[in-house]
Amino acid sequence: MQLSSLLERFSEPETLKMAKLGRELRAQGVDVIDLSLGEPDFDTPTHIKEAAIKAINDNWSHYTPVPGFLDVRSAVCTKLKRDNNLEYVPTQIVVSTGSKQSLANAILALVDEDEEVIIPTPYWVTYSELVKIARGKVVEVRTSQASGFKITPEQLAAAITAKTKLFLFSSPCNPSGAVYNKEELKALAEVFKKHPDIFIISDEIYEFINYVGAHESIAQFDELKERIIIVNGLSKGFAMTGWRLGYTASSEVVAKAMEKIQGQTTSGTCSITQKAAVTALTGDLTATFEMTKEFTRRKKRVLELVKDIPGIKCSEPDGAFYIFPDVSSFYGKSDGHTVISNSADFSMYMLNTAHVSSVMGAAFGEPDCVRFSFANNIENIEKGWARIKDALAKLK
Repeated sequence: MQLSSLLERFSEPETLKMAKLGRELRAQGVDVIDLSLGEPDFDTPTHIKEAAIKAINDNWSHYTPVPGFLDVRSAVCTKLKRDNNLEYVPTQIVVSTGSKQSLANAILALVDEDEEVIIPTPYWVTYSELVKIARGKVVEVRTSQASGFKITPEQLAAAITAKTKLFLFSSPCNPSGAVYNKEELKALAEVFKKHPDIFIISDEIYEFINYVGAHESIAQFDELKERIIIVNGLSKGFAMTGWRLGYTASSEVVAKAMEKIQGQTTSGTCSITQKAAVTALTGDLTATFEMTKEFTRRKKRVLELVKDIPGIKCSEPDGAFYIFPDVSSFYGKSDGHTVISNSADFSMYMLNTAHVSSVMGAAFGEPDCVRFSFANNIENIEKGWARIKDALAKLK
């Protein structure tokens, strides 16, 4: 059976693969603690669910416009003005079935074969694979714990070539938790001003899960705004992962291009989710802030637990709900049965020995690290890290 060669250009997401392996072990009766989770472990706020129920009862059950209902696109504009002081109009907004589709739409609309896309490491696992699907070339720029896992203006300038088409990054970052402040973004913006043909995708999906103050968007710099595609959605800040709604804010030219692509794939996003999104985007944010407060408490506890484990080097995340420690000191060690040679071995050892799921750092472009989520309750977090500590103590 001859399948498309497209399938050979990209990989299955390691995040989904580890979740799948964890589920399989759990189905066998193994008590697996999931620290690979990429979603809040909270229920969707009541007022948002009530809006969805009303939409069902009001019979919003038909096909939707490809870029989204006007009211939800207007709600996105209201949110961007309220939270980010950014001016957009509904024709610049495209609503999609999750922010992953928003990213796919943007990359497919912008990148041609062999054009270069600069992505600072670590990055969300799907970034590089979407570029490969678009037949573009991924240009990784390595960052480090010492630099706060942030790209510097000097690194950015050095990575740009005549083939550079796009710069793709997130703030807050999955997996590192890095958050760019206004001055850091301004310094990057000064580099981009010298290269007017480069587009910028700013993934801001973790905007509300921020531990260091107000969220800053690179779209605030007017000279760049026409070249910037903001990607955001409801999954993280509103605990609506299963509802599947993401959105982009961009120039009208890019928005029309993304709408054209979406029109031949999924068409419009779920009508009920869109109606709930209007309430989520324009309504009371108390539940969102309470969720972030709880993540703050968990982050503090995780860092206390990790500090007691020799060999793990971990910086404090400024956003999102992950830690991304350097575990390379365990490479080359063994418990007598398993040798840890890389981050994949480390994650599989944790799963099979400690029965704790994580995601190998190599999937994020950082082979010395592993991602652990704290989107789980304190009891499971403490139990999980106790198991990790015991498993690591066996490695010699």
